[in-house]
Amino acid sequence: MNTYRKTARIVGILFIIATVAGFLSVAFLGPVLADSDYLISFSASKNQVVMGALLDLIGAAAFVIISIVIFPVLKKHSEGLALGYIVARSFEAVPFIIGNISLLSLITVSQAYIQAGAEATSSFLPIGTGLLATYDWTQLLGPRVLASLAALPFYYVLYQSKILPRWISVWGLIGAPLYFASGLLPMFDLLDPFSPIGVLLFLPAALLEMVLAVWLIVKGFNSTAIDSESVKQI
Repeated sequence: MNTYRKTARIVGILFIIATVAGFLSVAFLGPVLADSDYLISFSASKNQVVMGALLDLIGAAAFVIISIVIFPVLKKHSEGLALGYIVARSFEAVPFIIGNISLLSLITVSQAYIQAGAEATSSFLPIGTGLLATYDWTQLLGPRVLASLAALPFYYVLYQSKILPRWISVWGLIGAPLYFASGLLPMFDLLDPFSPIGVLLFLPAALLEMVLAVWLIVKGFNSTAIDSESVKQI
């Protein structure tokens, strides 16, 4: 049981790392992305962009590691869904990688644009627009659409196994579809992801991750539920 207590703490800490890395990434990248002269600002803010991209990738990696660390616990209740959770988190990481490579490539494009001079705007602008659009689309696909799909098997196993209080898993099963909508609707121009409604759709899942992290660190898993499942498998 000491092993499962340690696992719970590690998973809780990883949830915090993923969330903090995500917020810091937005803090670093937000001002640069909001600048209408991004073909100039990306070069001037190279270190800021690199830090933001690395933090975003750290957050994505933390979620993949979570699925691996918690696998021994989840597989006692459903090995198939536990494996599915790892696969889903791995797929979720792909748009993160593509999006941040696009951002880092924009640094090179920005430097080349400055060296070429303002007369080269017509040739550099389509490239910059394409790379920026790639990043925007991956931010909807990875952190929202695929992340919410990955959360469903996770919270379903939690609900079935009772290794955490059921109000946490119910919260997750409700929050995941709302989170999914916050990423899918903007793809069809039905919602601004940063509008009040977009934030409200995103908020329940984001808050739950912090609640879940604190619970895992302080309380850990329900040892009775783990014991009962272990007895069944003997």
